[in-house]
Amino acid sequence: MHSSDTARSGPPHTPDADVVVIGAGLAGLAAAHHLTRAGLHVTVLEATSRVGGRMATENVDGYLLDRSGRLLCPDWPEFARLPALAELELRHFAPGALLRADGRTHRVGDLQRVNGRRTARSAPAQRTGRPDAAAGGAAAAEPGVRSGRAETAGRFDERADRAGRLTRAERAARAERAARAERADRRRTRGALTTARALTTARSRAAVTGALDTARLRNALARFAAIPSDRLLARTELPAAQALSTRGLPARTVGSLVRPLLAALLSDPALTTSSRVADLALRGFVRGGCCVPAGGMAAVPELLASALPPGTVRTDVHALSVTTNSVTTRDHGTLACRAVVVATDAADAGELLPGLRVPGFHPVTVLHHAVDEPLPLSPSLLVDGDAERHGPVSHTWAASAVDPARAQSGGTLITSVVLGGAAADPVAVLDKASRPQLGALHGVPADRWTLLAAHHDARAVPAMPAPHDMRRPVRVLSGLYVCGEHRDTSTAQGALVSGRRAAGEVLRDFGMPLPGAGNASRPAPGSRSHAAA
Repeated sequence: MHSSDTARSGPPHTPDADVVVIGAGLAGLAAAHHLTRAGLHVTVLEATSRVGGRMATENVDGYLLDRSGRLLCPDWPEFARLPALAELELRHFAPGALLRADGRTHRVGDLQRVNGRRTARSAPAQRTGRPDAAAGGAAAAEPGVRSGRAETAGRFDERADRAGRLTRAERAARAERAARAERADRRRTRGALTTARALTTARSRAAVTGALDTARLRNALARFAAIPSDRLLARTELPAAQALSTRGLPARTVGSLVRPLLAALLSDPALTTSSRVADLALRGFVRGGCCVPAGGMAAVPELLASALPPGTVRTDVHALSVTTNSVTTRDHGTLACRAVVVATDAADAGELLPGLRVPGFHPVTVLHHAVDEPLPLSPSLLVDGDAERHGPVSHTWAASAVDPARAQSGGTLITSVVLGGAAADPVAVLDKASRPQLGALHGVPADRWTLLAAHHDARAVPAMPAPHDMRRPVRVLSGLYVCGEHRDTSTAQGALVSGRRAAGEVLRDFGMPLPGAGNASRPAPGSRSHAAA
């Protein structure tokens, strides 16, 4: 797409703006911020009556409902590049995720359980250097091992024996008592082993195996989180499902724990997504977990829009066509400019820019249930590893436990996400099928919950199959640019990065540096700066 400059078309009169950005989603707003900070006059056109695109939040009976079921990762650094987001308040989930598989619940991806920050019980013993105390008295309880008091008594007896204070009969009696105690210890040991073997039924063996798998996965994820992003991107690129078989984990662990978690993070139950994208998503989750903006997803685009100069964003303006120096609208005539940035979703961008490759999409349906009473639910991401057997929901969370502002006073809000083919089922079918599943996941009956809303989006997440270019070109030609999550990764981070890259290309063609980036807005071929960003 880096074609040579072409002759500009359109009206020759003074432009209405230096740059017109079409679309007030995250990518368009980010591009507008970078261009405005460089001193350009920018106009953002939004076809709907609000900013944010799919990052919308609606108020239903005092409950704040996100139309998108996607989550944020606090490890994404692109938020820090935009001063307008400095006031963004994030509400964090509990570390890791609770994943139900094979009738048991496992906490997966909680790095804090590996790196030593959750050692409150053993910390005092470690500080005092007393490993026996840290072991919780295990040595005293072990058969055949004498307690400190017994050892003291034994040493006294030995000293008394050496001093000749015990008679031969007394020594014989003590020796007999010691022998009987030793035989009793051996009998208790054999009994404990016999009991352990008896208790190790098929079910208990499965529990032990599950615990070992979880521990093995936890340690593997801790090592994985420490790998630099450039090393992850240097791995052979495969579909994520295929790459999982090369990660050195048992197939049962991959199938019951890793696949469901990745499907939830990528909105891709078939895991056709590029393994490089999947690796970065999993690494970000393990390192930072999940979070949501306080008050709803709409808080992010609203902060960005409010920080732009007054009049920059114009809503209810529908763009029909674009050239390198003009935008024709449905009801507001033609706007002249020096450059146009198309920041719509992939399908709409394809209509404005014929020839632009439009990816496939992953459909998503979001269900919002309310309970008019406070429920003691966990602020964890709950993932169903057996969703195909239990119901249509891939993952769910108690939104009001994570962010209390999302529920009315005295109420509870539960948000759930349906992926894949099931997302297209009628709402009534999804609601009925999901209630037993949600009740089991959250640990409370769901039959009396109220379905507040269901949002289905057939184009919710642009697909990123292997091979996937995480830095797809944003410069169509001089004066015409495109950005959006479909140009990078299908995340809020990807949308913000693409907006910054598009702004950098505009400024480069204008002969201006991107503020804070010098002249490095266009990376060298093969650069991996996006992953590190």
